[in-house]
Amino acid sequence: MGHMASNGDVAEAQQLVFFKSSLKNPNLLQDWVAGNDPCNFTGVSCRNSRVSAINLSFVDLSIDFGLISSSLLTVATLESFVARSCNVTGTVAVRSQCSKVLRVLDLGGNRISGSVADLSSLSVCPNLKSVNFSKNLMEFNGGLNPIGVSLKVIDLSFNRIAGPAVVPWILSDGCGELVQFNVSGNNISGTVPESLKSCSLLEVFDISRNNFSGELPMDTLLSLTKLKTLMLGFNNFNGKLPESLSELTSLERFDVSSNEISGEIPAGICDGTTAGSSRLQMLYLQNNRLTGSIPATIGNCSELASLDLSFNTLTGEIPKQLRYLSKLEDLIIWMNLLSGEIPEELMYLTNLENLILDFNYLTGSIPSSLSNCTNLNWISLSNNKLDGEIPAALGGLSNLAILKLGNNSFSGKIPPELGDCKSLVWLDLNTNQLSGTIPPDLFKQSGYIADAYLTGKPYLYIKNDGSKQCHGAGNLLEFGGIRQVDLDRISSRHPCSFTRVYLGITQPNFNHNGSMIFFDLSYNKLEGGIPKELGSMYYLNILNLGHNDLTGPIPEELSGLKSIAILDLSHNRLNGSIPISLTSLGLGDADLSYNNLSGSIPESAPFDTFPADRFSNNSGLCGYPLPKCGSGQNDRSNSHRKSNKREASLAGSVAMGLLFSLFCIFGVILVLVEMRKRRRKKAAAALEAFNDGGVNSYSDEYLEARVSDFGMARHMSAMDTHLSVSTLAGTPGYVPPEYYQSFRCSTKGDVYSYGVVLLELLTGKQPTDSPDFGDNNLVGWVKLHAKTCITDVLDPDLLTEDPTLMVELLQHLKVACACLDDRPWKRPTMIQVMAMFKEIQAGSGLDSTSTVDAGEAHFSTVEMSQMTIKEDGEQIKH
Repeated sequence: MGHMASNGDVAEAQQLVFFKSSLKNPNLLQDWVAGNDPCNFTGVSCRNSRVSAINLSFVDLSIDFGLISSSLLTVATLESFVARSCNVTGTVAVRSQCSKVLRVLDLGGNRISGSVADLSSLSVCPNLKSVNFSKNLMEFNGGLNPIGVSLKVIDLSFNRIAGPAVVPWILSDGCGELVQFNVSGNNISGTVPESLKSCSLLEVFDISRNNFSGELPMDTLLSLTKLKTLMLGFNNFNGKLPESLSELTSLERFDVSSNEISGEIPAGICDGTTAGSSRLQMLYLQNNRLTGSIPATIGNCSELASLDLSFNTLTGEIPKQLRYLSKLEDLIIWMNLLSGEIPEELMYLTNLENLILDFNYLTGSIPSSLSNCTNLNWISLSNNKLDGEIPAALGGLSNLAILKLGNNSFSGKIPPELGDCKSLVWLDLNTNQLSGTIPPDLFKQSGYIADAYLTGKPYLYIKNDGSKQCHGAGNLLEFGGIRQVDLDRISSRHPCSFTRVYLGITQPNFNHNGSMIFFDLSYNKLEGGIPKELGSMYYLNILNLGHNDLTGPIPEELSGLKSIAILDLSHNRLNGSIPISLTSLGLGDADLSYNNLSGSIPESAPFDTFPADRFSNNSGLCGYPLPKCGSGQNDRSNSHRKSNKREASLAGSVAMGLLFSLFCIFGVILVLVEMRKRRRKKAAAALEAFNDGGVNSYSDEYLEARVSDFGMARHMSAMDTHLSVSTLAGTPGYVPPEYYQSFRCSTKGDVYSYGVVLLELLTGKQPTDSPDFGDNNLVGWVKLHAKTCITDVLDPDLLTEDPTLMVELLQHLKVACACLDDRPWKRPTMIQVMAMFKEIQAGSGLDSTSTVDAGEAHFSTVEMSQMTIKEDGEQIKH
């Protein structure tokens, strides 16, 4: 039974209903109906039967802030208004209005623009205490008037604020009540102002990911006695860490990663003599210029949960005193100059989850006592000088998801007990001296794996560039708090080129139904056959058994690897024929060279899309792309038919092509599609290079290896991985419009990025910065031509010698246009894209009225005569 309506109730209901009527989408907030109790409206909370809080987060309001200000913030009893990620636009106008009791205003993750100085209009809200305009489009053009209210919380992170003036302006009206201050993720420069000293109640100070410079302002910071969180990472601070840091006795989280800090880690950082020394929970000093040894006194930081000292030049041994850090979860010290052995004392760190010590000079063996750390889910010890046998006891780590031991000198057999790890999805043992056979028990968890423990870990993946000195399929490294531009610091310690580097955040996909996704045992001394059980790993993306001494046939059971993208069985002694059942796989690359294989290479995809060097040095193999069976000459009469069958394979290999269903990859790789270099060849050969990915030498050298690395590429499997991220790290020109609003990565976003690559191939133009584009980019330029004459966008060199290729090129262009629809739900899936290429490959073209799969999303291809890219709202330039 509803309560008796008062005049105030009626007025509140009218205001809310008026706001609802102003929305563009009438289907939103359907229960906001006149005559109903507003306390029952979606997103509305009440106190004493009056509206006290409104939370409309993640509702696509598509509305101007001015309307929110005039119709919702003016509700007389409103104390809190939250509308995160609601597509709110406009500015914080000088005529802002609000309730006299409003205390919380949260509009994070919208598209509000204008100057931060406009916040002074909120002085009409006398009791306002918390303001959040993070992840918007605000700038700072200077302000005459201060904010005018005594705020406790200010969050302006991840906007477009630049220059040195904004922090002094915010503090100009006094900050005696300020508790939390966050302007991270902007482009603010200068130094930390001394006026910060007056913020005596400050507990959280976050200016990370800006361009602040100078020495650490310790005199100012030491006056903030209540400071709990100090985030200074990703700036340009220099100098040394002072011993006085320990005087911040309330400090719990300290991050100065990715700066230019030099000198040694202060021995007194947790010297045990100050009352607050045990409060430090997070210490991030990675990616600086720190030298010297790790002080043993870090063992006094009894509350420490996360310690990251990676990407420095620290020397000496890992101190045994770390045993006293009973709450430690992350021990990350990769890319230093540490020597000595891994301390046995780490066995006492029973809460340890991540042990990452790659790229040091550690010697000795892996302590079997690490099995006492039952919470371990990431062990990464690659690129050291470790030896001995791999402890069988590691098989008892039920939470272990990643085990990386590559590029060491481990010997003996692979312990079958590793197959007991119920969460293991990444096993990398490449480049050791392991012998014996591959234990079938390694795969007994397939179909049961749960990787719930591998969540939200930032990583870097360096893909093998194919050079002789670069062993293994690739290297996965923890990458939190490290600048991408500093990758060159690894170059002297890692033989692989950095032309293919990816960033991302791990995200679980499996719920007791998964398998490994990465399995690399290459460059060892393994013998015997390939276990047929290996074929049970349904979600395996990368399999590398190359450079061993394996014998016997390739098992038919490998056809069960339905998610496989990269297969390397090269440099073994395998015999028999290539199983015809493997033609059911969506391989992006396979290397079977340097074996004793015989018989005919399967004529169908994917094997007829690979270059000859993938099958070389198998004396008994024959058939395309090797010489015809029964003949010493290439099958010239058949080559044109074969190349036509492969005409969509390069684009298709990109569609099926790199990386992993477990990870949402944000490419920091630049796409180097060198179309211009191929223009010297015949037009038909150029089209082959676009479509085949390697019929002849034209495409392999320039295109095939690079186009699969476009900015957002990743292997598309049956899983549709989604990943929330705080910032977008995509390659300019490839980023879909929705990423600028939602900060959520999806396979539909990858389809858009793939569509840009197709346009790049068809037009011969880079995605950005062409003088032909004006203020546009490649996608926008094609949109303009789609309204007039779409054929003008095609690279004329592709048609120079064979104008009849026009229809075929337009068919590919239709696929690209479908991928580039601004409405994500209208884009095809990668499965549908592959089906389209198969239709082109079969010569049937694309029926503009047909759908690829009735069970898939509602997709039909665009008409040839009206090939357009649907725009959703305003055009976003990127």
